[in-house]
Amino acid sequence: MSASAEPAAGRRAEPVTVRRAEPVTVRRAEPVTVRRLGRADAEPYRAFRLDALRATPSAFTSGYAEERAKPMSATLSRLAEAEDGPGALLGAFDGTGALVGTAGLEVARRSQERHKGTLYGMAVAPAAGGRGIGRTLVREVLRTAAEDGLLRQVLLTVSEGNEAALRLYTACGFEVWGREPRAVLVDGLAVAKLHMVLVLDTEPTVAGR
Repeated sequence: MSASAEPAAGRRAEPVTVRRAEPVTVRRAEPVTVRRLGRADAEPYRAFRLDALRATPSAFTSGYAEERAKPMSATLSRLAEAEDGPGALLGAFDGTGALVGTAGLEVARRSQERHKGTLYGMAVAPAAGGRGIGRTLVREVLRTAAEDGLLRQVLLTVSEGNEAALRLYTACGFEVWGREPRAVLVDGLAVAKLHMVLVLDTEPTVAGR
């Protein structure tokens, strides 16, 4: 399971064209449909997320064991928050209806941070790799962010050494602005995180300049 972005400690390039978020079909090999996830997707989403955490533990801040111990109500709560907005959790489904990819947009709630969103939970099943699903999910997250109307930037973190994810985010317009050493400890092994940002509009005027 290839995965990468989790919420950053600070919770962002070119302008993103705004259009209404609708199911998007990627036509490579077999059709893959991307749509918003909701409460009704709790079981497949939980199973998919646990598989991702187990397969690539260094890509997430959450651990497999702790997430597996949580009740289904925790998954329902996460999906309800995403479904009700602001923000969204997107899923990619293959021709059989199986969930093969996810990516979410979390929106900061405080008034002075409401302009920031975070791309999180990005993961694609190994069997579905190489079909552009990750790129499609990231672009749909960015369209959702642009559609929000209040967001000015989207942030994410990616584990240092995950070159495939870094290339993907860079190709989608994200830029590295910082590095956090020992961001997570996976079985005692320190993993650094690169912080990235994509600006949706021109930089606002900064007080004091």
